[in-house]
Amino acid sequence: MTDHPTADSAGAIDYIAVEESPRFRELKKTQRSFIFPLAAFFLIWYFVYVLLAAFAVDFMSQRVWGDITVGLLMGLGQFVTTFAITMGYVAFANRKLDPIATEIREGLEKAQGDA
Repeated sequence: MTDHPTADSAGAIDYIAVEESPRFRELKKTQRSFIFPLAAFFLIWYFVYVLLAAFAVDFMSQRVWGDITVGLLMGLGQFVTTFAITMGYVAFANRKLDPIATEIREGLEKAQGDA
């Protein structure tokens, strides 16, 4: 099997062959290596926050400054974490995923154009 996907004589792309190509597998592996650990981290962080809010009320209601409590800071931290993960993923995708995806797409376009 070649690294470049092919199109049949009618110009249709063999998507199964594309999905099984080494380059596409590399793309999926690279994406998953970023997404799964970050998703696990965020879910653990979220459930720690929820469990603390439910079972450690005294800790979460400690005042840090004025009416600002630990629970409020952790809740706002959830939003900050979400934005940080999003920005991190966009940077990662631009740097690692997009070049591979562009290469695959251009190979498909070329194969379809040659058919």
